[in-house]
Amino acid sequence: MSRDFTAGLMRFGYVVLSYLLTPLVFLFLLKKGFSNRGYWDRLEERLGFGKARSTEPSIWVHAVSVGEVQAAAPLVRALMQRMPGMPVVITTMTPTGSDRARALFGDTVMHSFVPYDLPGAVSRFFDRLNPRLAVIMETEIWPNLYHECGRRRIPLVMANARVSERSVKKYKLMVELFRRTLSHGIVIAAQSQQDADRFLSIGSNPLRTHVVGNIKFGFEPSEELTGQGRAFRQAFAADRPVWLAASTHEGEEELVLEAHARVLSRLSRSLLILVPRHPERFDGIATMIKQAGLSCRRRSLAQTPDESTDVFLLDTLGELLMFYSASDVAFVGGSLVPIGGHNLLEPASLGVPVLVGPHNFNAQDVTDLFLAAQAMRVVEGPAALAGQVVALFEDAAARQELAAAAFAVLDQNRGTVDRLLGLLEPMLLERFPDAS
Repeated sequence: MSRDFTAGLMRFGYVVLSYLLTPLVFLFLLKKGFSNRGYWDRLEERLGFGKARSTEPSIWVHAVSVGEVQAAAPLVRALMQRMPGMPVVITTMTPTGSDRARALFGDTVMHSFVPYDLPGAVSRFFDRLNPRLAVIMETEIWPNLYHECGRRRIPLVMANARVSERSVKKYKLMVELFRRTLSHGIVIAAQSQQDADRFLSIGSNPLRTHVVGNIKFGFEPSEELTGQGRAFRQAFAADRPVWLAASTHEGEEELVLEAHARVLSRLSRSLLILVPRHPERFDGIATMIKQAGLSCRRRSLAQTPDESTDVFLLDTLGELLMFYSASDVAFVGGSLVPIGGHNLLEPASLGVPVLVGPHNFNAQDVTDLFLAAQAMRVVEGPAALAGQVVALFEDAAARQELAAAAFAVLDQNRGTVDRLLGLLEPMLLERFPDAS
């Protein structure tokens, strides 16, 4: 049996399975919509329909959710500046990602939810938004979508691409399908050499696989946001020690609250700003805080912390950066539980000392850089987390040393956006010489 026949058979099986699973996916969206109504919005876009249209050739950037949208922001701005005559389309998978894209770019870009990976939905999406360059943030491998790019001769770049060893093992089970998917002229702009090697192992083209770096190192905080954060701190917690626990997951909030109880036993005026990862969990976490015997105020209710507040629950979207700026210390979640960790670079870029748990495999290369430079501290549980928070509260020089070490790591790894543009611009100018 030839490799092409095997790959074609696997793709046929994938298409059939995709159609069979679509009703279940819609039911899942409907269920999620009870806790976040955004999942009920614009459902037609999931099938390739929608109001947003572009008659002109467009640049399409796909970013799954909030973190990827934030990471893509410097690239999107650079593309809009370098190619002012070409509309930019941003697609997301989640409504929170959609909200973040609107907050960052307003009406200067078009937005749509990405279609399900069904041949008909994908074809309608391409007809509607007319992309002439596709940029997929991080690792989103959709065989039908990528196949359509190849069929229409649309250059496709996987930007900020990474793949874990765990994912490689999964992909190798369907290696022929993914080998064909990754061979459609796709350019891999990998975060690290390790990521590039893993993509090569699942079939990417060596001539189109590049090590570009992590685009998140190009993040530059808004002066407006940082100013708002400092103003909030001055108004409501000027003389209190403040730490923030960001992007926490189920099973992690209990550990953070236990740590905060320990912090309060040492420094009774300390304030925790708690930022859970998923909006549908906000109400339950507010109840959890009260059950832990801690007083709570909620951002979503327009409440502000007062002297008696133990925990300020940031149960809104798009304000994390502002509140990093209002904090003395930041714990980055998804790392005390085996989720894999979240973005270390945002608090570091704001000069906030960073603590993480032991599980940081989602961005191991960034973690390794920070550890090698002694630019963050790792804690194993609530007691250790509390100990480090108290130690940093009591030692301003240590906070400054961590912040300075983190700034040095950021400075040494900037330039990813320029390197990525160096890959993208020739593709655009070759097909559209007047685009610049």
